[in-house]
Amino acid sequence: MRSTAGSTTPTGTRPEPEGRIRRFTTAERLVHRATGYLMLLCLVTAACLYLGPLAQLVGRRHLMVTVHEWSGISLPLPFLLGFLSPAFRADLRRLNRFAVYDRQWLRAVRGRRTSPEARPAGKFNAGQKLYAGWIAGAVLVMMFTGLLMWFMGLLPFISRTSAIFVHDILAWAITFVLIGHLRRAFEDPEARLGMRTGYVSRSWARRYHSRWLGEEPEGDGPADRHMT
Repeated sequence: MRSTAGSTTPTGTRPEPEGRIRRFTTAERLVHRATGYLMLLCLVTAACLYLGPLAQLVGRRHLMVTVHEWSGISLPLPFLLGFLSPAFRADLRRLNRFAVYDRQWLRAVRGRRTSPEARPAGKFNAGQKLYAGWIAGAVLVMMFTGLLMWFMGLLPFISRTSAIFVHDILAWAITFVLIGHLRRAFEDPEARLGMRTGYVSRSWARRYHSRWLGEEPEGDGPADRHMT
């Protein structure tokens, strides 16, 4: 739809607040939020099943098992629905692309250099890209081992004991990685604001994600703004 005379923004789109830049669309934030809630449900119900004192306090084991199973099997659903958003697909391409400056970012982390100049990043830094790839693979393995435990005859040549072992070890790994993820998020209020409202300050983006501002506006056009 055309904009009216004197307008610089297409009709039906939301203008950017002054001094701020659009980081995530509503669709992307909903995918992140729904995935986070499902992951939290999985972890809380797992704790109620496997930690003795907590299991005794909560009780209702059958309910905890049911919620754990269905929240786990639903984990990929927000991700799959996210493919309806062009902005989400564009960000997946960004996450799947490792640039030269991402290697510089990793070298700076190994060298304990914390200045933004030593850690150049696009819309996502190298740490976020590695985290996204790792958590996606971990969720797939958790789903696979969970299904083997749920349907014991699914693959008879894999024992249920082996599936439980892998499932439990990976569950602890995911817990520690998510704690690290949350810790980093709480250390960066502007990043949390971007996930909550969709916008971040241009000064923050210029300081911590300078290569993002220089990118082509891939997935940030009017079609993406309509996905709010």
